[in-house]
Amino acid sequence: MSAQARILIVDDQADVLAALRLLLKAEGMACATCDSPRAALEAVGKQAYNCALIDLNYTRDTTSGEEGLALLRELREADPELSVVVMTAWGSIDLAVRAMREGAADFIEKPWENHRLLSVLAAQVQLSESRRKTAKLSAENALLRGEDSDFIAESKAMQPVLEMLKRVAPTDANVLILGENGTGKGVLARAVHAMSRRAEAPLIKVNMGGLSEHVFESEMFGHVRGAFTDAKSDRLGRFELADGGSLFLDEIANIPASQQPKLLRVLEEGEFERVGSSRTLKVDVRLISATNADLREEVNAGRFRKDLLFRLNTVEIKLPPLRERGEDILPMAEAFLQRSAARYHKDGMRFSEAARQALQRYSWPGNVRELAHVIERAVLMAPAQQIDGLDFGLELGQSQASKTANGAPEVDLAAIQGEGEAPTLEQAERELIRQALDRCEGNIQKAADVLGLSRGALYRRLEKYGLET
Repeated sequence: MSAQARILIVDDQADVLAALRLLLKAEGMACATCDSPRAALEAVGKQAYNCALIDLNYTRDTTSGEEGLALLRELREADPELSVVVMTAWGSIDLAVRAMREGAADFIEKPWENHRLLSVLAAQVQLSESRRKTAKLSAENALLRGEDSDFIAESKAMQPVLEMLKRVAPTDANVLILGENGTGKGVLARAVHAMSRRAEAPLIKVNMGGLSEHVFESEMFGHVRGAFTDAKSDRLGRFELADGGSLFLDEIANIPASQQPKLLRVLEEGEFERVGSSRTLKVDVRLISATNADLREEVNAGRFRKDLLFRLNTVEIKLPPLRERGEDILPMAEAFLQRSAARYHKDGMRFSEAARQALQRYSWPGNVRELAHVIERAVLMAPAQQIDGLDFGLELGQSQASKTANGAPEVDLAAIQGEGEAPTLEQAERELIRQALDRCEGNIQKAADVLGLSRGALYRRLEKYGLET
């Protein structure tokens, strides 16, 4: 069994938790204990476990097992690779069968036999480790083949990123991800973690842009009870939560200057103290950070420490903007289409050819994030299963999207604005179509190309708005 195997024990009886903790410790097994279903769910949200040993009855209902079965379902949903063994003093064949149907790996009655309990846990830990390794290899292969809907990289511009990912991810080197807003820096951070030796440990994310100077130390390093007015209990910081895994600091350029030396110390020594405590703690964390800012310019301006930058950018990976990744636009759009269609229960959604052309002509200033939002909106708003170019709403305010591939003139949107109240979407669409027809001298096919529509879609809109060619 792996030395890193961890077992979660959940029971509302303190003597049971103490006895199991001593038993597992004597066998060299690491464990954590919780006295309620709520605490158990919080625990699996912060730490990866190989196996959970849970009671089926708690204080609210001591006989039916319903609380334990509900916890079993929630644990399996939170971590599909987690093996869950259930136990109860009110055991019955019916309850055991129900638990197994809900996904329990095994069933133990209280009072337990030490030999059987240890044998069951050891077997489930081994099975869990095997499943996680298989899942990790599948995830890595999907990433490198471009089959992950969040990480599609078929374009030439992304090949250097893939090569860097394959070389760097398996190491413990700190990684700094650079790129414009919306390019997918968070997705790449998850890929680095998924392909590392720390993949089974947690990836903890912190948005440094949303972290004020006053709470920085408490959030990052934790605090002890009584450290300040609102410190009602001890709290773990993000570094402790990420111990053994990876810590992703997004928008790293926004870290307050006064807090940069404290972050630097952790990166250099792996040590820190919780707020209000003099006890020094050590952690093993792989740091992944990201920013759209030019950190060297920030250093020259005196807003960012040079030595901290050197600690962050052991390896730099720059994500190209979506406008430089033309080959990735349609595969990404298809992936987002399938996801949004499933989410909103709109089966059979598809892009028209004109819609595909419109997606490729657009400049995507908001990058991948904008593409995802545009597709989701189109799925919601499209009147039919086929999404046409005008359903994206890209023409308004984006002249590049309203040009034809053969250099047809741009559609002038100034007339839509007018004076007084802003036009409705239908008014804007009608005016846009009218202008396109005027510019194209009534040529339906040319106007459809300008608008990113099929001929059929344009005819439907002409009928809708009472326009004549």
